[in-house]
Amino acid sequence: MKASVGTRVVERLNRFAEALENKEVISERFTCRRVVLDLEPTPYNPKLVKMTRAILGASQAVFAQFLGVSVKTIQAWEQGTNTPNDMACRFMDEIRRDPKYWRNRFKGSIVAKGTRARESTRSSR
Repeated sequence: MKASVGTRVVERLNRFAEALENKEVISERFTCRRVVLDLEPTPYNPKLVKMTRAILGASQAVFAQFLGVSVKTIQAWEQGTNTPNDMACRFMDEIRRDPKYWRNRFKGSIVAKGTRARESTRSSR
C-alpha cells in the first residue's frame, strides 16, 4: 500500500533534518531551486498611463475605480503632477501584458447603474 502524503512529507523532512545534522551539502543531496520573479514595475509617465487606460477604453473615472484609486489620482498621473506607485505600475503592467484578458475582465465587471440595488431588493423579498 502506498504511504499517505503526510507520511511521505514527514519521511522527507526527517531525511532533510538528518542531512542538516550531518552537515551535508544540501544541494548535493537534494534538488534545490531558487525562484526569482522579474517583476520590476515599468515607470509610468503621463502618456503611458493614458495609453494603458485607452487599452480598456475607460474614462478616467471608470479607470480609477478599476485600479482602486481616486479620479484625482488618475488626473495627476496623466498630467504628470504625480507618478503611480509601484503597485499601480505593476497592475498597469499586467493590463499591458495581456490586454485581451483585462479588456474581458473589465467588461465583465460593468454593471448598469442601479442594478445591484434592484437585485439585492429582489433577493430580500
